Amino acid sequence: MDFAFRMAEERIKEAEKNGAFQDLPGKGKPLDLTEINAVPEDLRMSYTILKNANMIPEEMQLKKDMLQIEELMALCEDEAQIDTYRRQLNEKYIRFQTLMEKRKVKSSAAYPQYRNKIDRKMGL
Repeated sequence: MDFAFRMAEERIKEAEKNGAFQDLPGKGKPLDLTEINAVPEDLRMSYTILKNANMIPEEMQLKKDMLQIEELMALCEDEAQIDTYRRQLNEKYIRFQTLMEKRKVKSSAAYPQYRNKIDRKMGL
């Protein structure tokens, strides 16, 4: 064992002894792993880090932006503004498709389940 591992273990044991882990949310409940299983295996670590940092992947932000633009278009009566929104929507869609192709997410066996989950969360 290396020094850093031993130090971490020591600090964890000390914190446990001092009761630092007594009132954690979800204590005694099984972990819900269904969400992480929907993410392609090669992306799980990075998505977990992003989620823990309260950040979302770029493709999810793009989907949110596209939904927002579509809602604005539905409410808008000015044709010039609708055209502007349409251009913005097309740009976001192209960026989204480019991202998906670049990451080759579609080739993953988990892609359909992942894709459906994103669409459900986005209200599609």
